[in-house]
Amino acid sequence: MFTGIITDLGEILSVEQIPAGIRTRIRTAYDSTTIDIGASIACGGPCHTVTAKGKDPDGEWFEVESAAETLALTTVSGWAPGLRLNLERSLTMGAELGGHLVLGHVDGLARITKREDHPDSVYFQFQAPAELAPFIAKKGSVALDGTSLTVNEADGDLFSVFLIPHTLTVTTWSDRQTGDDVNLEVDMMARYAARLAEFAAPR
Repeated sequence: MFTGIITDLGEILSVEQIPAGIRTRIRTAYDSTTIDIGASIACGGPCHTVTAKGKDPDGEWFEVESAAETLALTTVSGWAPGLRLNLERSLTMGAELGGHLVLGHVDGLARITKREDHPDSVYFQFQAPAELAPFIAKKGSVALDGTSLTVNEADGDLFSVFLIPHTLTVTTWSDRQTGDDVNLEVDMMARYAARLAEFAAPR
């Protein structure tokens, strides 16, 4: 479980093809001695399991492996050395819940259809897959590339957010441009509400 509050900007050091998919080594500011093998870290949105860790003269690193389903549903298939990633370690009991409850289970890809830079914010508009649009509501929560964000407007399959300078500084959002695909995870409460409504409907 995560909160969508990014705590490190990682950098991909290497990507290696393996029988199950890919193995990726990521540079991090996290102290690798505090990361357990098997721990969960959200990397650009998708939850990954740490399979190796270490430290070299250039700093700390950890490795994760991504299987076929992750490669098919997320932007992980486009990972390459030098790419920056939003990182978040899993939530611990008693920790502050600063964003919203995020599972790290990406539902699909949203495409940036518009970016407008303003003096005190940046406006992003996205197009969501048609099947996910009903779960995105005005003033509701959404996780994009692992970042917990508040939806500004929602109209059909289009929705928008405003990002403040702090968010742009501590995440990869300063890199994002019109036409980019981002990892989308809808609010899990919206998913449960829709499922309950389905069974409550007259049959």
